[in-house]
Amino acid sequence: MRQRLSLAGQLLALQLAIVLLVAGAVAAVSIAEADASFRRVEGERLRSVGENTAINRTVRLGLGDPLGRDALETVAESARAVSGASYVTITDAAGTVVTGPDAGRPAELAGSPALTGRSWVGIAGNALVAHVPVLREPDGRFLGLIVVGRTYPTLADQLGSALTNLLTYLVLGTVLGVGGSLLVARRVKRQTLGLEPREITGLVEHREAMLHGIREGVIGTDPAHRVTLVNDEAVRLLGLRPDAVGLPLSGFGFSAALLDVLTGRSPGADQVVLSNDRVLVLNRRPVVLQGRVAGSVTTLRDRTELTALRRELDVSRHTTDTLRAQAHEFANRLHTISGLVELGEHEEVVRYITRTSELHERLDRTVTTAVRDPALAALLIAKAALAAEQGVTLTLDAETELPPVGDRLSADLVTVVGNLVDNALDAVGPGGSITVRVHGATVTVTDSGPGVAPALADQVFQQGWSTKATADGHHGLGLALIRLICTRRGGDVSVHGSTFTARLAGLADLADLAEERS
Repeated sequence: MRQRLSLAGQLLALQLAIVLLVAGAVAAVSIAEADASFRRVEGERLRSVGENTAINRTVRLGLGDPLGRDALETVAESARAVSGASYVTITDAAGTVVTGPDAGRPAELAGSPALTGRSWVGIAGNALVAHVPVLREPDGRFLGLIVVGRTYPTLADQLGSALTNLLTYLVLGTVLGVGGSLLVARRVKRQTLGLEPREITGLVEHREAMLHGIREGVIGTDPAHRVTLVNDEAVRLLGLRPDAVGLPLSGFGFSAALLDVLTGRSPGADQVVLSNDRVLVLNRRPVVLQGRVAGSVTTLRDRTELTALRRELDVSRHTTDTLRAQAHEFANRLHTISGLVELGEHEEVVRYITRTSELHERLDRTVTTAVRDPALAALLIAKAALAAEQGVTLTLDAETELPPVGDRLSADLVTVVGNLVDNALDAVGPGGSITVRVHGATVTVTDSGPGVAPALADQVFQQGWSTKATADGHHGLGLALIRLICTRRGGDVSVHGSTFTARLAGLADLADLAEERS
């Protein structure tokens, strides 16, 4: 397996590559500037040499008199030697070279502006040349041209001239690059806890897989209570937007109880919170880095299904309570009958048995006739027996009427009625009374207790509000759960004094109830 470079090695290689690119760019710029400078400076110098030669009297006389052309060779060579030019050539008016090795041959002057009497500097082949016209005095007649040229330096020559500075830049850049890369690598390693890039990539991939793969919701926040991470399950449970990261918790419309847990104002483990139509269990843990709080991570578990199972279990528990209360009452009656038999009051025994049977049959008949749902009817009978055991009278209002309903509505009615009756039993003492009225999907429970003050009429339905304290801190869920059920069905719940009214809106009509059952 090929060994990968460490973070420091990668930074060093990157810095060296950048230094080489910069050095190459500097070399290119230096060559371009040297070329421009050569053309500008040498061109002016060559023009100056040509102009000085063109005004030489010997040149003018030699071009004007064929017999004096022998002196032109000496003038041209003298100008070349003094100026350092590669060559100096003199041509006549016909464009024929009159000096140098190419004497007698036509010069390549096609298109040169100097033929019209103006000096010109430019590139001819591989040389920089200056063309200067020779004019006769005083009429200015064109006599010929002075051609001064210097061979253009090759790329190798240009690189050689720039090599000294280039090597200086390269060495300086390499030293700075190595030192800078080591400092940057050290700082980056400290900020990444000594992890290499591939390790960081692996951690991010594992984090994403873990966050979106677990069934529990996870939401992270920073010290300012802004969302820093959230997985798909948390988005579903809390009803968040997909782009929730970076937004403050206060902007999502959470309930006060949920917001208190997420922000840490309500500490504790396994905090039960009602959110929309769900029952959630939250556990918040602060994240501490280097001795300071860097945020928090909260896990969320959906207990809605467990709550539904608990409600079904409550129905079984209520049935068990009924059997227990009836067994206790049956034992008391057996003792009474046994005593009457020992006293010889046989006729009284018959009357006692008849009277007791009529009372039970009347209660069962009253409940089952008005309430056609078996689960709710069994609950009411169980609660009546439990109330009688505590010395409380529980009666069914004469206007109670409930046809057969579906399983979901039946479970909701059992939860609502059970919680309201339990609250009423807690509010009244021995000798008190409770009246239950179920008409359609509207439940009304009235007790003889002190009732709820008008100022607390809305507060009693908030999660966490209770007149009782429990060891685990999970109190105040009964009435809050009733509100959750009613709100989910489009209804509401209210209290006036000692009368609680729960309305499951949209289902009060008997036709709707029958339709739901089907």
